[in-house]
Amino acid sequence: MKKRVSELNNQSGIDLSHVKRVVFKVGTSTLTHATGRLNLRRVERLVRTLADIRNSGREIILVSSGAIGVGVGKLGLKRRPTDVPSKQAAAAVGQCELMYMYDKQFSEYSHTVAQVLITGDDISDAQRKQNVCNTFERLLDFGAIPIVNENDTVAVEEIMIGDNDTLSAIVASLTHADLLVILSDIDGLYDKDPHKYQDARLIRTVSGVTDEILALAGGKGSELGTGGMFTKLHAAQVAQENGIDMIIMNGRDPARIYDIFDPQAPFTGTLFKAREADEDAV
Repeated sequence: MKKRVSELNNQSGIDLSHVKRVVFKVGTSTLTHATGRLNLRRVERLVRTLADIRNSGREIILVSSGAIGVGVGKLGLKRRPTDVPSKQAAAAVGQCELMYMYDKQFSEYSHTVAQVLITGDDISDAQRKQNVCNTFERLLDFGAIPIVNENDTVAVEEIMIGDNDTLSAIVASLTHADLLVILSDIDGLYDKDPHKYQDARLIRTVSGVTDEILALAGGKGSELGTGGMFTKLHAAQVAQENGIDMIIMNGRDPARIYDIFDPQAPFTGTLFKAREADEDAV
């Protein structure tokens, strides 16, 4: 008999040290302060950690949110715009700032980054999709670190992927990644809203995104972002359907990423397992 999700709090037996290709997704709330300006100290720690993981021999791809949020701060806007032209303008400004920052930071550790901007059309059209896959493979062959975002400066509703949680799962699928790690402002999936209930418990392992799991999703995330737990659970569905493990964990301390690959130091987060679940799994 399956246990209630709130009881599934055991990470024993999890070993991800074999992982070779990882897609990391970082959200706006992790990259920026509430003002929309970059949280430079956190970004520096994130880049240092990812550079070190790359040095260990693993291939990494970074799906980075934050273009619109950073653009809002850079332009001095009081709040995130709601009309499409203004969002696209903010994205154009913010994307420049993000890539300048990533290029500068990663180059300090002798790593080359590459910008990859994607729209829904690039995924739905077979030839364009293959071109995207080829580009990723060649960049990784060259030892570069692809930095991916949706092409918000041209994307409209008809061709939008919609959110970078989903985009990161799509990228993980396109690149045949072993693992997707979503860095957010929450430790993982809880059995109830931890902001409202002190007794909320972190769910360590999920083997399938069922209706019961989807019911745990709250609303939208931070004001500067577009995601929330529901988009992360959708990303987990995409990842699991493509045989890819996925982790949601807090990006507040990027050094905790090391724990993912150390079986002696279990990480704090939720693992969505792509493999067959045992009888105690969700």
